Amino acid sequence: MASTLTLTADQASARLHELTVIDVRTPGEYASGHLPGAHNIPLDHLDTALHALRAAADRGDLLVVCASGARSATACERLADQGINAVSLTGGTTAWTQLGHDTHRPAGARTPWAMDRQVRLAAGSLVLTGLLAARRWPKARLLSAGVAGGLVFSALTNTCGMAKILAKLPHNQPKATDLDATLAALTS
Repeated sequence: MASTLTLTADQASARLHELTVIDVRTPGEYASGHLPGAHNIPLDHLDTALHALRAAADRGDLLVVCASGARSATACERLADQGINAVSLTGGTTAWTQLGHDTHRPAGARTPWAMDRQVRLAAGSLVLTGLLAARRWPKARLLSAGVAGGLVFSALTNTCGMAKILAKLPHNQPKATDLDATLAALTS
């Protein structure tokens, strides 16, 4: 596996006018604040967007972003496998905002919770359910233990299975019209 090329937030900010920014977070995460001019193509819709991404890459450099840099690195590797060159934002939108760079949010839009908040709610709810249910059925503690093990695995591997599952929920999916408009903008 080749290493992913990266740009720091400051490097990306200096070149933002010449980059096509692809945000691979869920629509809710994107709506909570994204780089100026970023196009939202969630990671699980990347294959659908290959034609548009190839067209955009032919016109200039692609910068792929997510919250931390993990999903954008995965996206860059998948794009490289398809012959599309892209760079990842080191530290993702978290580093971008921590350094004080501008983010955009849709005006008046109700935004779903960020993915990390959804994961915390789901994990906490499952652990609490397991502990409460264990008062009546002792084996229910296995639910809490399973979630704890998943969180440890998530930290060690910098992946999150629960986030992958939650990303498939309807409120975390792009509207077909939004994705179509994004793809059209990238090919024009």
